[in-house]
Amino acid sequence: MKIKEMVLVGMFAALLAIISPLQIIVPFSPVPITLQVIGITLAATILGSRLGTLSVVMYILLGIVGLPVFAGFTSGIPKLIGPTGGFITGFILSAFIMGKLIELKKDVHIFYMFFINIIGLIIVYSIGAIQLSIVYTHSISKALAAGVIPFIIPDLIKLVFCSIVTIQVRKVLEKSGYLMGNKSLKANPKDHA
Repeated sequence: MKIKEMVLVGMFAALLAIISPLQIIVPFSPVPITLQVIGITLAATILGSRLGTLSVVMYILLGIVGLPVFAGFTSGIPKLIGPTGGFITGFILSAFIMGKLIELKKDVHIFYMFFINIIGLIIVYSIGAIQLSIVYTHSISKALAAGVIPFIIPDLIKLVFCSIVTIQVRKVLEKSGYLMGNKSLKANPKDHA
């Protein structure tokens, strides 16, 4: 892996670690409102499938080893096997699929970006709701009511924001030749570790 790639993976893992602990607790659900969706979306759609997924895995590993990077400044394996753990582990598949979808097109417009972000959100919702139903509600309909439906509008607003930001960031990276998602990172022999 090139040094630039390692730095970018670390930067996006750090971004996730910084914004993810911030939460708004809702009284009707064990699932809080967080900014994690923003971090996952930006990592996947800017870095692409390989590096975006690596940044998400690195973020989760930081939480597993005990750094308080999950929602509410929590950490550890119990968080991953608890009611909201499926949302966290769902970030991995979500980042990979979003990254792959972004790599399919050279010129990405806002509607395609929003579509990719919605696909990623559906993956997170699906895995999260399944685990929530197994661990907490014992019913998929109750899991959807507690962990998905109330969050759709706030998450869609976040995805609109992410789509706009990502398009602009990708334009800058494309001009400079550092666009990760479409494998156009400039090769430089000095960058190899």
